[in-house]
Amino acid sequence: MAAEDAEPCPGEPEPEEFVYGEEDFVPQAAGWDSDPDSDSALSRFDRALLDGWTDRMERGFFRYRLGPLPTRVLPGAMRLVAQLNVQRSAERRPPQPVHSLRQPFDPGAFNFTRLRRGEVLLRLRGTGPDPLLVAINASPLERGHVLLLPEPERRLPQALTEPALLGALQAAFLSAHPGFRVGFNGLGGRASVNHLHLHGLYVRRPLRVEAAPAEPLGSGLSLLRSVPAPALMWYAAGPAALPELSRAVCRTAEHVLAAGLAYNVFATRGEQPEGGGAGRGLRVLLWPRRPSLGGAADTGLQVALCELAGFLPLPAEPLYCRITERDALGAIRRPLLPEPELLRLGRDVHYLNIHQLPGACY
Repeated sequence: MAAEDAEPCPGEPEPEEFVYGEEDFVPQAAGWDSDPDSDSALSRFDRALLDGWTDRMERGFFRYRLGPLPTRVLPGAMRLVAQLNVQRSAERRPPQPVHSLRQPFDPGAFNFTRLRRGEVLLRLRGTGPDPLLVAINASPLERGHVLLLPEPERRLPQALTEPALLGALQAAFLSAHPGFRVGFNGLGGRASVNHLHLHGLYVRRPLRVEAAPAEPLGSGLSLLRSVPAPALMWYAAGPAALPELSRAVCRTAEHVLAAGLAYNVFATRGEQPEGGGAGRGLRVLLWPRRPSLGGAADTGLQVALCELAGFLPLPAEPLYCRITERDALGAIRRPLLPEPELLRLGRDVHYLNIHQLPGACY
């Protein structure tokens, strides 16, 4: 039974129908110089998501009660944000083993058709025919951590599709909060469930990936270098650019998979690729990486989309207290391609985009 069609338990809250149009988009989000969490600064989408999330926390839908988390910025040029979250490590569902970059969906394993009706906060309905479900992540990293689920009843494996990415990036433009980020962990890139989903979460600290200047490669693609994990990057000044950008990112993801590599994707409000403080549109980053296959023990620094972006959720206090920028960068960069290989792949992607060669975006 799909999450959308699950029968609610008595007294279980119903998801909110959230219909949005162009007037709901926030093309240029505010920066960090004001209070982004004040009610007057939040968008209609932010308020609906956070109010629903808080309601479900009060009702006990989560695996643990999330309070304020110890957070510190590590000394060093990268300004890595470390956060201690012992409960997530101890109480989350164990990640599913991944044996292939193109592993098929397994109906016998946990998947998002098994969510309770009350775990779904919103049905986002924009211009497309199908809604994007916004559900709680029952083992949250931060307040407001949600899953973005495109048509879970289709039982698609964890491989990025153009409609899924487009819906998630539109959700990012519905938020006025500079810390609302969207991301995707692919198979072999620390995805924990092999059922198509993206993450949305509020990271309430600025990250270096928002402002570091990037080197243009052509066709709207840039190389982001002076960050914790060098990445391929696209920029959207507003929502109108998202369909073409989503196609380009999906085409790149398919090219990466064809090369036997895994990938992670991260979208954040930030400056134009040239830097200089102009604009607060949307930066979309993709990291090709060597696959992490088999079971993933949830100890130490597990490198997925958050860590690559410079946000480090840590499972134990000793690690939180002693970790240094050097230690963290060593772990973060270990699965990544050397920069010359990343640059060569970026040039290949530029060629693909110029010639509009098809990928596996469906």
